[in-house]
Amino acid sequence: MSDTTPNRADPVDMDTIVSLAKRRGFVFPSSEIYGGFASTWDYGPLGVELKRNVKDAWWSAMVRDRRDIVGLDSAILMAPRVWETSGHLVNFHDPLVDCRECKQRFRADHLAEQAEEGVCPNCGATGSLTAAREFNLMFKTFVGPVEEEAATAYLRPETAQGIFINFENVLTTARRRLPFGIAQQGKSFRNEITPGNFIFRTREFEQMEMEYFVAPEEGQEWYERWIELREQWYLDLGIRPENLRRDVHPPEKLSHYSAGTTDIQYRYPWGFDELEGIAYRTDYDLKVHAEASGKKLSYFDNETNEHITPHVVEPAAGVDRSILAFLLDAYAVEPDEKGDDRVMLKLHPRLAPVKVAVLPLSRKEPVANLAIEVWDQLRPFWATQYDDTQSIGRRYRRQDEIGTPLCVTVDFESLDDHSATIRERDSQEQIRVAIPELIDAIRAKLGF
Repeated sequence: MSDTTPNRADPVDMDTIVSLAKRRGFVFPSSEIYGGFASTWDYGPLGVELKRNVKDAWWSAMVRDRRDIVGLDSAILMAPRVWETSGHLVNFHDPLVDCRECKQRFRADHLAEQAEEGVCPNCGATGSLTAAREFNLMFKTFVGPVEEEAATAYLRPETAQGIFINFENVLTTARRRLPFGIAQQGKSFRNEITPGNFIFRTREFEQMEMEYFVAPEEGQEWYERWIELREQWYLDLGIRPENLRRDVHPPEKLSHYSAGTTDIQYRYPWGFDELEGIAYRTDYDLKVHAEASGKKLSYFDNETNEHITPHVVEPAAGVDRSILAFLLDAYAVEPDEKGDDRVMLKLHPRLAPVKVAVLPLSRKEPVANLAIEVWDQLRPFWATQYDDTQSIGRRYRRQDEIGTPLCVTVDFESLDDHSATIRERDSQEQIRVAIPELIDAIRAKLGF
């Protein structure tokens, strides 16, 4: 598809994206009829398609298109010893500060100068902030009918540990050789002190993580390679290079398991912030779980005839953060001479929730009947939408605003020449195509 990129570099504020997301059915506030529930969101008809497309694009890049990575879907609830062994019970904390006046809570590391001056960023009270104390981010729950210590369990704060404790199972059943990876997508839960910025930071979220197991001497090389590969994934799906940057964590910022971490950051409306993290976890996780469980979590190297504990490189991305970045980056406004600006989501065709919209020029027979035949013809191949309300111009605008790459218009002339018009979102170029040839023409334009 062509790309005229009208005003695409102009910044978009969060209110605009939140409004569009609700108005067009991407994201709704959760429990809205009961006044909502803080920092929880429901994905609407278009949002759930966009989310599925982001996850499918990641899964294709990480699993289907590679020879060396397999998938896994581990349980959300796991034995509490998993989190004790991994260090989450001891180390998975954020510094918490309370305001004595307004009773609001904040992450101390997010307050910076206000914390040093003792000024509450919410109510402005001076000297009202308490000393920072550590707050564990894991949600605790109970398994079974009795709420007692023996029944304590946790909602997983990450999907990675489910991969590590299944290392031997996957190694045996999938018959992998180093280097190889195990990929997983799924829900995680963190009792964030200060969630916010729409779907950027929430307490319930979805992750896309992959643990790549390598020979120890190749760890640094693969760490650097995965940084390149993961950054390129966002670029290939339409994120502009100037909106991405790398943030290499200094030693004092590294997690307890990490020998190196680099964040791929996106330029959100509030500035650059984390989009995806790539961590070099060395052999920490496999070793601690092997020691605690008494199970061998090692790899037998046929060349050296010895057992080794692989090192691990972990690319970890958030589905929701990725969706937000794609929406922000795709938003564009094309000025109109009449003052009726054209709003677009210039989403990559692979991500667009609707690939093709079928628009009959008349709601009456026989044009409508032919348009429905065309819709039936296209629906098995792509996510489609049928729209026959209001003028054709307004319908084009609606499809532009939700990111639909192509519209197919069936008009009165179609009854005679059995053709339809394909209109491109970005360029607004139109071509006439015979209806029997629509599938091939659309496939060529979409690129898949």
